[in-house]
Order: sequence, then C-alpha cells, then structure tokens
Amino acid sequence: MNQNSKFTNWRKSSLSSGGDNCVEVASTGGPGGVVGVRDSKQQGRGPVLSFTPSEWRAFIDAVKAGEFDLS
Repeated sequence: MNQNSKFTNWRKSSLSSGGDNCVEVASTGGPGGVVGVRDSKQQGRGPVLSFTPSEWRAFIDAVKAGEFDLS
C-alpha cells in the first residue's frame, strides 16, 4: 500500500507563496489520527513523515513560540 493513501485531504502550507519550499499536511482522520507531512515537489511520490497528534501539537506550539527562529 502506498504510504500516502492512508492520509486524506492533503493541504499545502498556508505560508506557501507559490515558491519551491512547500510542505503538505494531512491526517488519517478520527480523534487519534496520525498526521502526515510530505514535500509538495514530490507530487505525492516522495516519503511521508508521520507524527502522533501530540507530537504534531508540540511541533506547532514550538513554531508559534519562535523556538525555531533563526534570529
């Protein structure tokens, strides 16, 4: 089974402005669904990173808190 097929409703990052550095995010659905992240340039044929909902929430919270800012 293609690892992308278990995920539904892939969507591109809202911060993507049409450039080449884009990611897409999807989930397997349901309250305990796994979150998948892939490179949009691979057009669905590349690898998918999978995260539990709590891992994904921790990442999003860290981004919002500026933990990955370069400045």
